[in-house]
Amino acid sequence: MDDFVADDPTPAVFRARLSPSRAGDFQTCPLLFRFRTIDRLPEPASPVMARGTLVHAVLEHLYDAPAEARTLEAATAMLPDAWQTLQAEDERLQELFDAGRPDDQAAWLASAAELLGSYFALEDPTRLEPAARELRVEHVLDDAVTLGGIVDRLDVAPDGRIRIVDYKTGRSPDPRFEASALFQMKFYALVVWRSRGVLPTLLQLMYLGDRQVLQYTPTESDLLATERKVRALWDAITASTERREFRPRRSALCGFCAHQSLCPEWGGTPPPLPLLQIEGPVASGEQGAQGVGGGPRQ
Repeated sequence: MDDFVADDPTPAVFRARLSPSRAGDFQTCPLLFRFRTIDRLPEPASPVMARGTLVHAVLEHLYDAPAEARTLEAATAMLPDAWQTLQAEDERLQELFDAGRPDDQAAWLASAAELLGSYFALEDPTRLEPAARELRVEHVLDDAVTLGGIVDRLDVAPDGRIRIVDYKTGRSPDPRFEASALFQMKFYALVVWRSRGVLPTLLQLMYLGDRQVLQYTPTESDLLATERKVRALWDAITASTERREFRPRRSALCGFCAHQSLCPEWGGTPPPLPLLQIEGPVASGEQGAQGVGGGPRQ
C-alpha cells in the first residue's frame, strides 16, 4: 500500500513528539497513527466528542470563580456561552446540529448538564483549589522524542504531594481494560515526574457517564516501566517511518474509525505517502493552556 508515493518532493515534517493519544493510536493501528499524525486527515465532529469538549471547558473555567460560586447551577449556566465559544473556534461544530431542529441541540445541552451533575456528585469544587487546569506538560526523552500532552487538572497539596486528575464523559471501562485506561495517566505521571522531579502520589480518572472514579497510586518502578514502553513505541514508530510502512490492524475499534474507506482492510486505498522528515524534539516546558480546548475530549 505504501508503494504509492506522492509526486510532491517537499517532505512532510513529522515532529518527534508523542502524546498519550498518538501513542494509543499506534498501538491500536499504525495506519490510524499515520492518517492522524502524518497525513493529518480531517475527521468529522460528533455530538459525543463535542459534548466531551464542552464539559471539559466548563469544568476548566468553573474554577475561575470564587469557591462559594462554584455551584451546579453556575456550571450549567455556563454551557450556552461555552458552546458558542467552541463553535467559533471550530467551524465543524457549527454544522453539528440541523438549524431547523433546535430541539436536538437543546436535548444535547441537557445531556451535558447531566454530566456536570455527575461531576458534582463525585466531588465538591468549593473545597478545591487546583494548582493548574488544562496544563501542557512536556519532557524530552533520550534526546529523541518530546513526550507531552494536556493534563485536565493538577492538584498540589501543601506538603507537595501531586494528584493528576482526568475527566472522562463516558462510562468506566470493564476491569479487563483498566490497564489501557491507566496508560494515559501513567504517561502523564511520567512526564510530570521527569519535568518536576516529584513522583505523583495519585492518579484519578473520573468517569462522569456512570459516576465512577478509578484511582491508582504509581510507584517509581511503574513509571520506569512506562518509560521503557514509551521508548519502545517511539522506536517502532521511527522504524515504520524509515520503512515507509504503516500497516493497518483490524479490531473491534474499526467501526469507530473515520478513515475506514481509505483502509486496505476494508477495501480502501490510502492516499499517497509523502516523503517524510522527522524534526528533532523540542520541549517548551510546562505552561497553562487556559481557554484552549486541546481538541476533542471524552
